[in-house]
Amino acid sequence: MFDINGWELLLLGVLAVLVLGPERLPEYAAKFGRFVRQARAMADRAKEQLKEEMGPEFSDVDWRAYDPRQYDPRKIVRDALSAPDEPVDPYVDKPVSVPKGHDPSVATPWDSEAT
Repeated sequence: MFDINGWELLLLGVLAVLVLGPERLPEYAAKFGRFVRQARAMADRAKEQLKEEMGPEFSDVDWRAYDPRQYDPRKIVRDALSAPDEPVDPYVDKPVSVPKGHDPSVATPWDSEAT
């Protein structure tokens, strides 16, 4: 949640002992525990209130589709590079017809009256 590793947590504990002192540390630890429980209860109440206000559609939402952690830039680039060679129209998700390039084995059409 706070992205704290073991060494950082140990350092915070040592700093708390030094700043608060060993006699006041249990009191502040209990206060911190109550604060965490109250914050968790507030978050749960807000979630329940949101569910009540949103109605039954709220439970039908696929929240994993909106998770920003799924957008890995390496995966996006890999998928783009391995895409099919024919272009795809993003609005209809179908291949687009591309005009063919010049074929040197076929004579170029020429109109004698155009010049």
